[in-house]
Amino acid sequence: MKFIPGLFRVLKDTTWPDRKQRWKDFLAVIEYTVFFTIIIFLFDKLVSTGIVSVLDIF
Repeated sequence: MKFIPGLFRVLKDTTWPDRKQRWKDFLAVIEYTVFFTIIIFLFDKLVSTGIVSVLDIF
C-alpha cells in the first residue's frame, strides 16, 4: 500500500499558486464565464427569433 504515501509526496512536491495568482485565475474564470454566457444567450435569441418568424409564416 504505497499509494497513500505517494499521494502525500505528490501533494508536498506540488507548487501551489500564491494569493495574487489565485485572484488572477478566479477573475479569468469569471471573465470566460460571462463571455460564453453572453454568446450562448445571443445565439439562443437568434435561433428562437428565427424559429418564431418561420412559424409565423404558417
